[in-house]
Amino acid sequence: MTGAVRLEPVDERNLEPLLSVAAAEAEPEDVMPPVDAPAGWSLARREAFREFHRASFGGLDGPTATAMYAIVSGGEVVGMVRMARRDEPGTVETGMWLGRSARGRGLGAAALRELLHVAAAAGMNTVVADTTPDNAGAISVLRKCGAELREQGGKTYARMCLDSALPTH
Repeated sequence: MTGAVRLEPVDERNLEPLLSVAAAEAEPEDVMPPVDAPAGWSLARREAFREFHRASFGGLDGPTATAMYAIVSGGEVVGMVRMARRDEPGTVETGMWLGRSARGRGLGAAALRELLHVAAAAGMNTVVADTTPDNAGAISVLRKCGAELREQGGKTYARMCLDSALPTH
């Protein structure tokens, strides 16, 4: 079914499938912070990917104040969505990536809608994100989920208020 997803907290059980999708269907700079390692999906970069995700196993109350979720569609891990506490109370920042084969099928919007529900259940009232103005896929997902968008300084900023009704489709 197009657009049907489930979010699973990233843990040791789904970390390797997540890495497999990232290595096969995404560029390292699109799925993790920059690291000093050989280009491409070198062994060092794969280990850095694992450590980056393991650092957030503690969730919003852990040392990184970040919860990461594997996006699962059709029983397969297809990407990741995260939320991280911001300085403003009740606010988290989100970001996501999907493997190339999962793009354009409504999975990004479905995953963000699920994350908005998770954030609301965690007591958050605002979810923010930023992207580049040329990232049409991300902007489309944010619009579909009711984000207020503004451009400033070469970036597009999104704000989703969870005090109103959450998007359902």
